[in-house]
Amino acid sequence: MTKNRKQHWENVYDSKQPAELSWTQDFPKTSLDFIHSCRLPKNASIIDIGGGNSNLVDFLVKEGYSNMTVLDISEIALNRAKARLGKDAAKVKWIAADITEYEPSQKYDVWHDRATFHFLTSTAEINKYLDCARKTVRRYLTIGTFSETGPDKCSGLPIKKYGESELQKELSDGFEKIKCITEDHITPFNTTQNFLFCSFKRQSAGHSTGS
Repeated sequence: MTKNRKQHWENVYDSKQPAELSWTQDFPKTSLDFIHSCRLPKNASIIDIGGGNSNLVDFLVKEGYSNMTVLDISEIALNRAKARLGKDAAKVKWIAADITEYEPSQKYDVWHDRATFHFLTSTAEINKYLDCARKTVRRYLTIGTFSETGPDKCSGLPIKKYGESELQKELSDGFEKIKCITEDHITPFNTTQNFLFCSFKRQSAGHSTGS
């Protein structure tokens, strides 16, 4: 499954430009707002899960964040981001990996994920993701998924939609919800996708907040 998933995303990024991809944002305001709300110093370690060719890293680097990591299953997407950043690409750590197989080598103050988690539809994949997050996140986790009124598929793949209580329940082992919002994302081709964004604070090992 992992090989097929990787090939799918390599094909997507190889065959389409950013304006042809529904998730493209010129200015990732919500993601930036959530990261800024953590009120961490510019040397805080931040990982963008499924960051691909997203512009988020560009804005964070310009703001002076110096400990950025971008992880994505697609090497093509990461190479596009590196080319766009030019010499600033050297300021970022780039990891080509499937998040369900990623073995973290360090901990992060902020884990950011916009639209990766909802592609994990099996219990096994979801549990691998959550286990990785519990091992990796030191302080904060921000996650964006399609909401209960969002699309059923993205990029030809089925997704799992979430409401606030369901997402909170999934993350209750290890994380305490800070806040959630929903918002409409207008795609480059002028369609609307409703997202749920939630931020969480890492709890000490063994602490569960319940649902």
